[in-house]
Amino acid sequence: MAGSDSRALAKAVLEACESRGLMAVTAESCTGGMVAAALTDIPGSSAVVERGFVTYSNEAKTECLGVPAALIETHGAVSEPVARAMAEGALVHSRADLAVAITGIAGPGGGSAEKPEGLVHFATARRSGATRHRRREFGVLGRDRVRAAAVQEALAMLLAATEE
Repeated sequence: MAGSDSRALAKAVLEACESRGLMAVTAESCTGGMVAAALTDIPGSSAVVERGFVTYSNEAKTECLGVPAALIETHGAVSEPVARAMAEGALVHSRADLAVAITGIAGPGGGSAEKPEGLVHFATARRSGATRHRRREFGVLGRDRVRAAAVQEALAMLLAATEE
């Protein structure tokens, strides 16, 4: 069911972007490229998907997206400021009009009282608009289910961002 939901969302994102002449870029950490894969699984996606960044390590976030190392040191990789910086950095380092970023703790383990397992931060950014953020705590669902839920959330946010 989740796979078909993601496929329907991905198709809606592609159609919305194409009808508005928008190109999209992804910046992913805990999902490891799953959002880009969901989009590029759809035939014709090359008209919309400009590129995708998988920035799993802190160094990759800094080197590929320009996220300041001090921002990661201060707030941690799984945080609102880093998600926003990832989305904005993806726009700077691409030719896309619209970006989505995901950083979180898929598990198992790795969480803390302040940042529990299942916590994911999302951000969308538009070249001509605002950067939006969403924090979701999916809970201890298991790695696969947290990542699948994060893909759906990211696609839904990307779809909403096409209308801004």
